[in-house]
Amino acid sequence: MNQQNARNLTMFDLFARSWQRPATVMDLRFNADDTAVAFAGADGSVAIAPLADAESPEKRIRVSADFGQTTIRPRKAPPPPLIETAALGDRTLCLAAGPADRFIVASGGRELRYVHASGEIESAGVQLDRQVMALDHRRANGITAFSDGTDLYLSHDCGPPIRLEPADGGGIDVIALSPDGLQVAASIANGLLLWRTMETVHSRRIDLPGRPASIRWSADGRWLACALGRDGVALVDVASERTGLLHDFPAPVKSTCWSGPANALVAAGAFRIAAWSMETPPLADNKSGALATGLAGLVAVEKVAAHPLKDLVAASYANGQIVVARIGSGDELAVRHPGEPVTALAWSGDGRHLAIATADGAAAIVTFPPQIFKS
Repeated sequence: MNQQNARNLTMFDLFARSWQRPATVMDLRFNADDTAVAFAGADGSVAIAPLADAESPEKRIRVSADFGQTTIRPRKAPPPPLIETAALGDRTLCLAAGPADRFIVASGGRELRYVHASGEIESAGVQLDRQVMALDHRRANGITAFSDGTDLYLSHDCGPPIRLEPADGGGIDVIALSPDGLQVAASIANGLLLWRTMETVHSRRIDLPGRPASIRWSADGRWLACALGRDGVALVDVASERTGLLHDFPAPVKSTCWSGPANALVAAGAFRIAAWSMETPPLADNKSGALATGLAGLVAVEKVAAHPLKDLVAASYANGQIVVARIGSGDELAVRHPGEPVTALAWSGDGRHLAIATADGAAAIVTFPPQIFKS
């Protein structure tokens, strides 16, 4: 590689490992011990990438002894291929981080299976009569929640599934366990149902303007953020059941996230990253606690993912561009140039890796050296 080509390399070229999959990558998950990330394809495939990297950016960075200038050399070789599992189904699979290094996968055969970081597959001992449409797991108390699109089931430490009281409101297609695993929220037409996972009856219903496309719990379990597409974002105080609606987004809201370090709610759907401080929750006023974040542009944000340890958020735009911005600041770092739309975006638990999936089947891990984000 000549010097001119080296100078033209982008941050993505230098920091990312990227692989091409045979179908759109619809979802991704890091495992609980931060050793691997799994990519789930629209064709029912699962491929796993270990996070360990023989040519990580730290190993390729050099600091000049004369001037203190930092440089990074390109990779000498392509990254090793992904670990591909045996066929698990013929359509997109539900995916969750399971115990230790394992992932929990709902196969087309309606069975829950463990997929190890090594690619080994074993039965989780749980099966339904119909295909699983939504799945979540909490390591904190060994609870797995899953839905067949109509009813919600719980399994304690992969014991026999327990069916919760029948759901009204047109079925369930999105579920989310609270961080402690003691509550589970499920989307229904025009609202949410909430259960305590130690009970099988007495759900609470919270009415909303539309069906949530995603549900996100705050780290303390106090708040829920629901992406409602054209209806904006619903903010729910779980204990009091008080709700607020963030509206007037120029594009459908497909994604929300919570930043613990910034104590903020972040949402897609605007022409810049939308964020609000939870010191003054925007329950009654869209402008309460608003935090101008990143740069305004002409393309809407579609996905957001908050860094687990710093007041940073990664965002992907409708044109495929990805940036990382400091919440409440106009500063942002371009990570990926425009390209195919991003279908999934997530940080590892230690905040060193950003995993990316795209509509054209690309699966990637961007590994940031410690000095790239100064505290």
